[in-house]
Amino acid sequence: MNDPAAELLIPHRFRASGVKAGIKPSGGDDLAVLAASAPCAAAGTFTTNRVCAAPVKWCRGLLPAEDILAVVVNSGNANAATGEPGLANARQTAVHAAELLGCRPEQVLVASTGVIGHQLPMPKVKAGLAAAVASLSDQPEAFQAAARSVMTTDTRPKILSERRAIAGQDATLLGIAKGAAMIGPRMATMLAFLLTDAPVRSHDLRAILADAVDSSFNCLSVEGHASTNDTVLLLSSAAGPAAPLSGSDLAEFASMVGSACETLARAIADDGEGSTHFITIDVEACRTTADARAIARCVAESALVKTAIHGADPNWGRIVSAAGYAGVDFREEELSLWINEVPVYREGSPAAFDEQTLSASIRSRRPVDLRLTLGSGDASARFWTCDLTAEYVRLNADYTT
Repeated sequence: MNDPAAELLIPHRFRASGVKAGIKPSGGDDLAVLAASAPCAAAGTFTTNRVCAAPVKWCRGLLPAEDILAVVVNSGNANAATGEPGLANARQTAVHAAELLGCRPEQVLVASTGVIGHQLPMPKVKAGLAAAVASLSDQPEAFQAAARSVMTTDTRPKILSERRAIAGQDATLLGIAKGAAMIGPRMATMLAFLLTDAPVRSHDLRAILADAVDSSFNCLSVEGHASTNDTVLLLSSAAGPAAPLSGSDLAEFASMVGSACETLARAIADDGEGSTHFITIDVEACRTTADARAIARCVAESALVKTAIHGADPNWGRIVSAAGYAGVDFREEELSLWINEVPVYREGSPAAFDEQTLSASIRSRRPVDLRLTLGSGDASARFWTCDLTAEYVRLNADYTT
């Protein structure tokens, strides 16, 4: 994750902006535009919630594509569960942006995040778009402003960049994400936007993004609540003029995307609302990856596990029992557990350990590591979550009031 003071690497042909449009009651930054100077290949992955936001429906109808020119993102209003007026507002957002950018509405993707069930204040969106397009810039500060503008309850912007030599040319990837709660696998209440100047066609972007999301954002949970607005978009500004990547070069680019998605996913879990601990769960020696993920997810979403870690209580019984109800076929005698590298349960039996020392270890550090092994195969999975605190309850109890 980039230090906000560090210089961001900006992919060629991209500009960004972030402004205050008045959508958020707080008056904070709430409208971002990401724009390209040439048509981009683009792909996306979206929420699996059957109640999905209007912008998700708009983007699903357009992607994958080879001619996307912009992404408009608003925060403070989800434009979800808003019926036909919400669909019309999503389209109208694209229409307004297209008029300002000189392109077709179908070349503009839209995304929203915020409170569900409220109609977008379109006069404010329209005025904000005019200001955002007028301030588009290829400078790092503009992308930082965009990252701030997509935040809701996030405590900090999530933005990164990387440059690698691929196929004899420098390839740059920039990623922006938001998310802090209503986070559940497939995906979370999160948005992420990945921009690159590596030449990759849309069908390859789609496959690469699906794999990257599956092992990053789909392995992320704060409380297991799958959102209505989840969107991850990947755009390539060099797909048209350059020969597309293939073979080992395409694999190198896929590695770059996977690394960025994992870093952003970890940043979301680490920014979980009110959290005091960032938890990594490794499940190893399973028959299948699906089994390992099912166990990791049950542990990650257990309120009892999360509250125990918040209280620095090495209550390993909560962890192994969560593994046991994951629906995975294994024998109890196979299961072992380590907390912060301390063995607490071995092959179905308690292990001797110093509870006070382990409790102090949990209390004194933000990262907490849980490792479970089953001894029944060679498949594994890694999941990220955070603890559950009284502050999380307060923030979400007061969210709309």
